[in-house]
Amino acid sequence: MNRFLACLILAGVALVSYPRATVVASPASPKTDVDILVGGVPQRHYAHADRWYVEAIKGREYAIRLHNQYSVRVAIALSVDGLNTIDARATTASDARKWVLDPFETVTISGWQTSRTHARRFEFTTEEQSYGKALGKTANLGVISAAFFRERVPVMSLVDPPRDRARIESAPQSPAPAAEASASGAGKRADNEYAATGMGRRTEHAVQQVWLDIEDSPAKTVTIRYEFRPQLVRLGILPSSPVVDPLSRREGARGFEPEFSPEVPIRR
Repeated sequence: MNRFLACLILAGVALVSYPRATVVASPASPKTDVDILVGGVPQRHYAHADRWYVEAIKGREYAIRLHNQYSVRVAIALSVDGLNTIDARATTASDARKWVLDPFETVTISGWQTSRTHARRFEFTTEEQSYGKALGKTANLGVISAAFFRERVPVMSLVDPPRDRARIESAPQSPAPAAEASASGAGKRADNEYAATGMGRRTEHAVQQVWLDIEDSPAKTVTIRYEFRPQLVRLGILPSSPVVDPLSRREGARGFEPEFSPEVPIRR
């Protein structure tokens, strides 16, 4: 018996129709199936202990870019912190509502879908300020997972890859976190903070529901862990910064430097 699952597709993508003559045979595509974008720039992936990691930047909005590398449509179950990005439910990948991508298509999901017309932006924050905390679901904070289910088709046909039609919003970036007054105090707080995803700005993001006959098991699953820099250092993924003891620095302080004042070029 065929099993049909309710999926979502970006309305802006679903309604676009390109003349055959405008299709590019070999468009540039992302190197990975899933990218985390901050300010439109993919974050570096770090391999560690058979897992992928990215650095979370506190207070910054981010988006998730999905790429379908198959010649058939796929339905992608996408979760952030263990919550489905469409309805915030915690389910299995098979039972989750999904995003639908055409063959070789790339789309960008920028936030939690809150209605058929709007979403709330993903934002790196602490566990205490996270969306999962607000919902009382904190078992899976710090993880992004995408399960790719291929469409079940009786006959395979060759399809020219379309242009990358991902809708990347041109909204202003979130301001970088303000510098804190005490460097030592900030370091202590950062060492005890763990990354999670909050519910940010409201933004337009129209979707429509479609029905798709998909395979029973995912063709692949991509899981990415994200942490703030101090935690990536503790895990051994990033190198630690040199630590300067404030007292030692002050003990080496001098009132005067030897010789004369150094000269610098005069700007004209």
